[in-house]
Amino acid sequence: MRRWLIWTPFVAFALLFAIVAGGLFKPADRVVRSALVGKPLPDFALPAIAADKPGLSAAAFRNGQPRLLNIFASWCIPCAAESPQLLRLKAMGVPIDAIAIRDTAPALRDFLRRNGDPYDRIGDDRQSAVQLALGSSGVPESFVVDGRGRIVLQHVGDIRADDVATIAAAIRDAR
Repeated sequence: MRRWLIWTPFVAFALLFAIVAGGLFKPADRVVRSALVGKPLPDFALPAIAADKPGLSAAAFRNGQPRLLNIFASWCIPCAAESPQLLRLKAMGVPIDAIAIRDTAPALRDFLRRNGDPYDRIGDDRQSAVQLALGSSGVPESFVVDGRGRIVLQHVGDIRADDVATIAAAIRDAR
């Protein structure tokens, strides 16, 4: 009876080791699934932050044309890194609107001058209220919105070169 008790700590350690090792070697699911995909954009109306562009409202996404909504900020380094991809999407005919998070007009103007301006409209979300209503946790983040104002795709993080085809296809399929 006492013989098997001596092996109990070893068996417990081996079991714990197997559980930890299994977790380390199992590939992680890194896909972020938004609760808003398939649902309408929350209602919002943001004032303009750029002098030469109008502000942005949820009604602008219900005109029958799919659009890309980009959440960004001039102080965001990954936002600058995704600028070439946004310009590429614009050149492909993708209409792009934006929400500037906790930003100022002079900083935004400098950001667009340095990195290019792919946006048709830019809304000023000084308190991040619309960003939070969208379920966005940071910048940059992008949403493909169909012509009825429903979110069909959420892209978390900066758009990279290998993401452009997927986003363009989502816009095309949202028609």
